[in-house]
Amino acid sequence: MDQVRVGVIGLGMGFSHARSLAAGQIAGARLSAVCDLNPVKLEEAKATLPSDVKLWSDADAMISSGEIDAIIIATPHYAHPDMAIKCLSHGLHVLIEKPAGVYTKQVREMNRVAKDSGKVFSIMYNQRCNPLYKKLKELIADGELGEIRRMNWIITNWYRSQSYYDSGGWRATWAGEGGGVLINQSPHQLDLWQWTIGMMPKRMRAFCSFGKYRNIEVEDDVTAYAEYENGATAVFITTTGEAPGTNRYEVTGDRGKIVIEDGKLTFWRLRVNESEFNRQYTGGFGEPECWKCEVPISSDNPQHNGIIQNFADAILHGTPLIAPGEEGIHGLMLSNAMHLSTWTDNWVDLPLDEDLYYEMLQERIANSSIRKTVKEVGPVDMSKTFGSY
Repeated sequence: MDQVRVGVIGLGMGFSHARSLAAGQIAGARLSAVCDLNPVKLEEAKATLPSDVKLWSDADAMISSGEIDAIIIATPHYAHPDMAIKCLSHGLHVLIEKPAGVYTKQVREMNRVAKDSGKVFSIMYNQRCNPLYKKLKELIADGELGEIRRMNWIITNWYRSQSYYDSGGWRATWAGEGGGVLINQSPHQLDLWQWTIGMMPKRMRAFCSFGKYRNIEVEDDVTAYAEYENGATAVFITTTGEAPGTNRYEVTGDRGKIVIEDGKLTFWRLRVNESEFNRQYTGGFGEPECWKCEVPISSDNPQHNGIIQNFADAILHGTPLIAPGEEGIHGLMLSNAMHLSTWTDNWVDLPLDEDLYYEMLQERIANSSIRKTVKEVGPVDMSKTFGSY
């Protein structure tokens, strides 16, 4: 194979991926087919994509057609694992949109199938291409921060109006999305949180507010507290109801503090480790000498195209994946734990009780009383959300 024939299922977020492929922006890959149940979206695809791109309304038919080698799955969240399993079982390489799924139990089965298939399996964690977070991960892995002590992430620049939620019958419902800000807006941060520091918490206590700012049944405001085996702690705060919002990620270690905010990475570097200073200092009031360093950051941020290019390179050349699909379960486990902690009004140990989470999610779906009147807002350019990360 010298060129990967790619199909895209789901022409919401998937449309931007289709356009990138059609424009030749991914070396070694070409767009061969797209699929969506909505005839309006297929008409738009027909009008804007090259004439040799085949249009499908039947995903099963496209998957089994033999006309594609790989697929990008950009369907609603619940369908990600089932669709991925189907595609992998038909011998296709798979790239799924985030989140990996709605609950870890279904994602764990997807991961098993992917491992047994021998196919390339990736997830659209495009923020792993962001040089800010790549540099943070590098500094932590190299020991520049020493032992991690505390993480704080305030990610509240997800403002969404009521009209946004009213624009789709599936939006902000337990049956349609399986959650709110945690499952829709914040999966990138939940992934980066554990990816950059290289560990998962041992337990979590969270407080989710459901429909606090909008007429919805799922969470739109969350504050979570996590503890780690080494004694480190973390606080994660997110909402869709505040304006103006904040995006500030702070990681503190024995050797200083790193803050990512406003497109900059700032390292407050201690000249002497805090623990060493504490052992040796006898002067009462005092603290370690600290240097504020503005860390140079590359301007190269390929975002979604970076993940798609890496996916194609992995298929053609065996290039290691930036975002292996199997790793999607980690961020999802964090959001599942936040829900479960709120539902049970208690601490949740990780790995969480997946059967209990599934049962409680099904209860919320069964007991849902929301009846939505969908108000169309017209075509939406999904790329407008890219800058929120």
